[in-house]
Amino acid sequence: MNRTIKEATVKRLHYESHDQLRAHLANFMATYNFGRRLKALSGLTSYEYIIRIWLSEPDRFIINPVHQMPGLNT
Repeated sequence: MNRTIKEATVKRLHYESHDQLRAHLANFMATYNFGRRLKALSGLTSYEYIIRIWLSEPDRFIINPVHQMPGLNT
């Protein structure tokens, strides 16, 4: 995952400041976790996979992962 992040950020773009890098990194991580479908997870996004596991085995989780969804409540 570190290589994926590095290739999508610092190896591809030049940033004028650390704030620019932080903003792009936050956008990249949100897109990756909530939008990119992964072969290793049978075509699900990371978030969809976590929700599937939570629904089948809720005892494994301390908090409800639905509350971690970015949006109006964050």
